[in-house]
Amino acid sequence: MTSTISPREKDVLQLMAREMTTKEIAGILSISQHTVISHRKNLMEKLAARNAVGIIVRAVRLGVLNLTNENSIY
Repeated sequence: MTSTISPREKDVLQLMAREMTTKEIAGILSISQHTVISHRKNLMEKLAARNAVGIIVRAVRLGVLNLTNENSIY
């Protein structure tokens, strides 16, 4: 499951975990807001989550997201 998460989806996931809005994520990654929404939808499906909180919780539990990573560029 986690191996199917793309690098760009991981970028979106990391920024979501930092409480950034769709507009902020789009600006940082230089993509459209619609693309951010698509990535979030894909993450919900891939992680079997019902909402943004579920995405973050499941990603942490599966080891996809490390909230203590201080080396992040975001």
